[in-house]
Amino acid sequence: IHVEESGGGLVQSGGSLRLSCATSGFTFSSYFMNWVRQAPGKERELVATIDHQGMTQYAASVKGRFTISRDNDKKTLYLQMDNLKVEDSALYLCNAANLYWGPGTEVTVSS
Repeated sequence: IHVEESGGGLVQSGGSLRLSCATSGFTFSSYFMNWVRQAPGKERELVATIDHQGMTQYAASVKGRFTISRDNDKKTLYLQMDNLKVEDSALYLCNAANLYWGPGTEVTVSS
């Protein structure tokens, strides 16, 4: 089983990034998928969830700015992040049903 995030980086406040999470080794289309973030000194936060039918849920802190999506053919999860804020800076991780996790990709938003 392989889960790997990409697309993080340094961006100015108000900018955008698109994260990807490539997977293999399990039936991607059958799992609900999550984006989670971990900032230094803060608790891990569930950012967004998408179920196997495409239904989505968002944390209040990102609703209206972030969009989670999935491509079941490519077995890939995405997170489009717009209007980024300094407080969005964190390590972003994806997981499949809280079972299979990637190492994360770092997002840094500068003021």
